[in-house]
Amino acid sequence: MTDGKNNTDKKREKRFGIDHATGELILGSWRIPLPRSRIARMAIGLLLIICGLLGFLPILGFWMLPLGFIVLSHDLPIARRWRRRLSLWWHRRGRPAGN
Repeated sequence: MTDGKNNTDKKREKRFGIDHATGELILGSWRIPLPRSRIARMAIGLLLIICGLLGFLPILGFWMLPLGFIVLSHDLPIARRWRRRLSLWWHRRGRPAGN
C-alpha cells in the first residue's frame, strides 16, 4: 500500500534549508546551487550577513540575514546549532502547551 506520494512530492515538502545530497539551497520552490568549495560557501554566507546588516539601504534587505545563516550552517557547527534551536523554537511556539 502506498501513501500516494512519489519522490518529487517528498522533495517539495522541504520548505527551506540545504539539501546535503545535491548541495543546493532550498527556498520554497526555488533551488539555488551552492559552490562545492567550503571557502566560497562561507564567503557567500558572510557577505549575505554583512549586506543584511545594511538592510535599511535600497536593494539590500534584512532578508539576507537568515539566508546567510542558513548558508553558514552548512559548514559551521555553531551556526548549525543556532539554526536548529531556532527551528525547534519556531515549530514549538505554534503548538498548545499540553501537546
